[in-house]
This record gives sequence, C-alpha cells and structure tokens, in this order.
Amino acid sequence: MIKKLVLVFIVIFAIKGHSQQSTASPYSYYGIGSLNFKGTVENRSMGGLSIYNDSIHVNLRNPASYGGNNLASWGGESRPVIYTVGGGYQNANLKSENSQANTSATTFNYLAMSFPIGKLGIGFGIMPYTSVGYKLDNLNGEGVIGNRFSGEGGLNKVFLGAGYQIIKELSIGVDLQYNFGNIQSSIIEFQYDGDIPVQYQTRENNRSNLSGFSTTIGASFKKMITERLEVVSGLTYTAQSNLNSDNERSYSTITINSSTNVESVFNTVDSDLEATGLKETELTLPFKITYGLGIGQPRSWFLGAEYMIQNTSDFSNPLYRSSGTVYENSSRLSVGGFFIPQYNSFSSYYKRIVYRAGVRFEETGLNINNQSIDEFGISFGVGLPVGESRLLSNANLGFEFGQRGTTESNLIQENFINFQISLSLNDRWFQKRKYD
Repeated sequence: MIKKLVLVFIVIFAIKGHSQQSTASPYSYYGIGSLNFKGTVENRSMGGLSIYNDSIHVNLRNPASYGGNNLASWGGESRPVIYTVGGGYQNANLKSENSQANTSATTFNYLAMSFPIGKLGIGFGIMPYTSVGYKLDNLNGEGVIGNRFSGEGGLNKVFLGAGYQIIKELSIGVDLQYNFGNIQSSIIEFQYDGDIPVQYQTRENNRSNLSGFSTTIGASFKKMITERLEVVSGLTYTAQSNLNSDNERSYSTITINSSTNVESVFNTVDSDLEATGLKETELTLPFKITYGLGIGQPRSWFLGAEYMIQNTSDFSNPLYRSSGTVYENSSRLSVGGFFIPQYNSFSSYYKRIVYRAGVRFEETGLNINNQSIDEFGISFGVGLPVGESRLLSNANLGFEFGQRGTTESNLIQENFINFQISLSLNDRWFQKRKYD
C-alpha cells in the first residue's frame, strides 16, 4: 500500500511540476531567483526549525543528523533506512498601491534517502535550490506599458552527505552539493507611434547555464539534563562558493497579439558576449551560519529557537544588474516545536499524531528602492502515522501563512498561503537472525 502511495505522490507532483512554474513571485526577478526552503515539511511546520533530530526522520539541513544511535525498540540492532519525498502548493495575493492579482504555483520540494552504517549515516537526494518565475509590466509616465519583463528556471542541487556520532551526545557531518540549472529571462521595451504600439517590437533574450559545488558542515548536540528533560543544539556552516555561468544573449524582432499577448518571432540576432567579457562569468554564493538551541522531553514535546545569518552583501551577478537594487546581509529567526500526546498509544491513533507549530521572521537581504524586503510566516502541521506501527513511517502535512515585501516605493506585497505534504517512510534492510 505504501509503495503505491509513494508512486501516486511522485506522479502527481511530476505532472504539476511540468504544468506550472515552481514560483510566481515578482521578487524572483532578482539575483538567481527566490531561495527555496532547503528542509523537510517537518522542519517547515515548526517555523523552519532544523535543530531537532531523531531516528525516524531525515533532517536535510544538518548533515550531522545522519549519524546516531541504534533503536532500542529494534533490539539495538540498527536505525531505519528512510525514504522521504515532499511537495507543495502556494497561493499568493500580489498587491501594489494601485492594483492586485492572485497567483499560484505547485512545487516539487525534495526526494531523499538516508541509511545507517553503525554510528555512521549516509544521506543523498535532490531538491530545488532557487526558483524563477515572473511576468511583470512596467508602466511609463503616460500610464502605458513601457517594459515587459519575464523569466523562468532556477537552480537545483543534488547532495551527498555523511554524519557520524562521535560520542553519545555529539554528532558531526558534512554535505557536498552540486548545483546546476539555468535562468532564462527576456525584456521588451515597447515603442509607440503616438498612442499606438508599433507593429514590430524588440525583445532582449538572456540565458545563463549555471553549475558549481558547495559544502555544508554541521554539528548536533543532545544531552539529558534531568531524567525527563533533554537539551538540543545544532550548528551548520555553509562555505562561500562560486557558480560558473555560461551566458547567452540575443535580440529578436517580434509582434505581439493584442488579444492574447502571444509573441511571434520574425528574426533573431545573437549578441557577442565574448567581446564584453560576459560570455563566462562567476556568481558568488555567500557563506551562511545557523545556530539553534532547544529543550524538550524525548518522544513527547520540544520547543526551540534558531538564528541564521548570511553574508548576502557579497552576492554578485555580473550579467544582470538592476538599478535601485542593493544586496544586504540577510538573517532569519525561527521559533517552533512539536507535541505528541502519547507516541506509543495502542488505544488511540490521534494520540500518536505529531502536532507542530512555529513562526519565522526573515530579512531576505534584498533592498529595492531603499526598501528592505522582509518576510514572515506562521506555520502549523501534523505528522500522521501510516503503515506498520513497528516501522514508524508517517505522512506529514504543513500549512504556512505569511507576507513578503511592501507596497511602499512602488513595490509589491505578497500575502501567501503554502500547503506542503511529504512522506517519510522507514524500512529495515538487515536484521540479525535469532534462530538458525
């Protein structure tokens, strides 16, 4: 039954992922797109909190979580092999000083697996890193379209990580990521004959093929301070890295259907980026540090806080420069936790459900027209036990309500609702024989 459920889940999000862009945010115009949340539904349902680790979920944000103790409930033999897949749906209301519109996007969030080798653990998978998806019209002083901007694409990353439990309380880990993808954008500068658009317009087309490696190291500390209370902390550091960008630019003569806005290309001329030194460029991805601390009772409840800082002011993209745009250092504060009424209840299914909640406040590092673009979100979620109880598999549902940006300085405010769903499925590969 679980295998069929996984297949249906993957097919649904594969279809949705091809039928729609993974974001519809106007702020994905800047940099390399909107950064995707690089964690599980379980993390996101607690305000983005990623410091809590256990043996039945994958923590994609701290590679130290792959290492750990064997399960006492399994006779101390091993930890489970974990498969996890997640996706989401976002609906957003885009609001400016004069108008508003609604957008939606369906996303594939991650596909990952981890397996134990004693106190060592290995994890690998794939997930989107950034997303680009926008279509913006800029009105000139006469109230008609002056420029039209559109873009799509984004970065993906495949990762391979390892974690090892040095002592009972402390684990460390390292994650190697290969980032790849492309960003495509176009700009139309409208020309008019009086009040009437001319028949032929010119469109600038840009494409960047991106690739590069990055590394994250992490540590996780857990210690019982009383018979019932446990303190948990986590630290991750992502080093500064560079993306290689192979760039293309061309100019097309087009006509635009006034009823459908469909663009028809008549001829295209390639631009010589070699002459301007923009054929091959490097994009700097700044370093990031995250630290968190929390307290709780194992398998019952947990409450924690986490703070992230990133040196976003070091970000650079030589090909795309936007006037009025500055990159600042970014930060995020997350507070959240979970509650389980009775994890081993045989009489009540609802007592075994995990209830999660959290809140986050974020400075994105993007400054437009002297306005810092900030974001906040309030999240809720549940973890529903599925399959055989001894395997501790679960389906996770998450909801987030939030806001990004502002309507000041001719900018756009996004009010969004996110829905996420994931499966975290556990299995045993090797078991000791009790009888020959």
